[in-house]
Amino acid sequence: MISKRMKHMRRYRQIAAALARNGFGYFVKEVGLDQVFSLPRRVYVNQRHEETSKQLGRRLRSFLEELGPTFIKVGQVASMRPDLFPDDIIEELSSLQDELDPFSYEDVQAIVRQDFGADVEELFASFDREPLGAASIGQVHKAQLKTGEHVAVKVRRPGVYEQIHTDLEILEELAKRAEKRFDWATQYQVTGVLEEFKRAIMDELDYETEGLNADLMRKQFQDWSSIIIPTIYWDYSSKQVLTMEFVEGYKLDEVDDMKAQGFDCDTIAETMIQALYHQIFKDGLFHADPHQGNFFITENQSIALMDFGLVGRLSRDMKSHLASLFIGVVRQDAKSIVKTIKKMGITPDDLDEDSLRRDIEQVMVKYYDVPLKDISLGESITDLYQIAQEYQIYIQPDLSLVGKTMFTMENVIETLAPDINMIEVAEPYGKDLLRQKYNPKRAAEKLVDQLGEYADAAEDLPEVLQEINAIAKKRKVPIDISFQKEDSFMRKLDQVSNRLSFSIVLLSFSLIMVGLMVGSALSQQHSMVWNIPAIEIGFVIALLMFLWMIYSIFRSGRF
Repeated sequence: MISKRMKHMRRYRQIAAALARNGFGYFVKEVGLDQVFSLPRRVYVNQRHEETSKQLGRRLRSFLEELGPTFIKVGQVASMRPDLFPDDIIEELSSLQDELDPFSYEDVQAIVRQDFGADVEELFASFDREPLGAASIGQVHKAQLKTGEHVAVKVRRPGVYEQIHTDLEILEELAKRAEKRFDWATQYQVTGVLEEFKRAIMDELDYETEGLNADLMRKQFQDWSSIIIPTIYWDYSSKQVLTMEFVEGYKLDEVDDMKAQGFDCDTIAETMIQALYHQIFKDGLFHADPHQGNFFITENQSIALMDFGLVGRLSRDMKSHLASLFIGVVRQDAKSIVKTIKKMGITPDDLDEDSLRRDIEQVMVKYYDVPLKDISLGESITDLYQIAQEYQIYIQPDLSLVGKTMFTMENVIETLAPDINMIEVAEPYGKDLLRQKYNPKRAAEKLVDQLGEYADAAEDLPEVLQEINAIAKKRKVPIDISFQKEDSFMRKLDQVSNRLSFSIVLLSFSLIMVGLMVGSALSQQHSMVWNIPAIEIGFVIALLMFLWMIYSIFRSGRF
């Protein structure tokens, strides 16, 4: 950590100071960041706050906003993981402001020239100098190609890649330190979680990845006349610049204006839900950040999706598990839910299934006698993921994204059509997935896949056996033994050892006495030594040792 501190000392100071200012001084001290303060400033490092998670969330949000793009992005990605954080903290993280002052047009020109070897004026027929909006990673300008198409050009903020890379490097080091100092950091595997966040943030930084995601989603909806995915113009795109079709329309916070124009908001809302379920249950590639700002409703009431930096990907098995989970929630079948959660995640060896089922039943209580239209699938799935986390069941990140994505979409839909029943819309997709799951053709395909895996394993078997044989020849066979009732086992082991000790002492006492008596009887000499009462002395010493050992054993209570 010392070498990283020397390399990024200024940034370490900024992070340490921001933590202390926002009431996380105890964390600064525990991970060793207090060493970057001068002595007078260490006075407030030891402060620790006892408060609600909501108050903690406010301080956390203030800390993240103070430190800029990287930390804002980490907070935004964290807000997509309600399985890891309490609702109050998620609420605060979801309100993180991702609006920064725009950077200069000269910087835009420099980036375009760097990536395309030509000036903005050479590439575009027109290019607005003032951006439409600016965020932590980049800003968007309206432009027109020389072929006449109107486009939106997203340009990455200068220096943001280097800054985020540095910050993530520092955060990785702090996460490792935290796992050594805090039980909660170990329980929540903060280094692994941060690695997931890092991948998501780096994908957002790479505009080529976002463009590819947009192309994939356009193929998903190529037969949907009501869904628009902007066309990507690859000749004018790079890792730092993304040029896409410009789409005009109403924002979702302009519902009154849309209704005034005669828009059918119920139909629009239902189409949006169907589009999301189509992505999750059919294709397995879904838009993981469906907040209000990422939708536009065009004049012909089509729905345009924007911003494809954060997406989720689900395998066929993951989709099947989700369908089973949804059916279990609707039927309030805790036993089925436990079975599905076990399939969805990595479970600890000592999982208490009965306790897990009881906790799930407790959560399901709040849905008893509740009309289907009033049940939030996103909230219920999030609740179940939180319980899984408490039992240290690791749920894959993309599956975790589903709950938050659906919860976000439900809030969006509520502004358009509050009376719509999302479960009724979801039910056909879930049933279709279950039919596929038990389809004989699907079962045959799965069997063929398993046979292929077994064949691969059989092919590797000779090599594995050779390795085992080599280890055995060296007489170094590693054995890993774990006990579910370690305390009971150790107590039994103590009892056995104490009884063995008792037997050995008793035998030793007997041998000493026999030896002394035999020696006395056989001896024909009458030296001064034999004038000493050796038998009596030996008897007393051996008796005292014997009584002391017996007392120790019985005092331990493990005889």
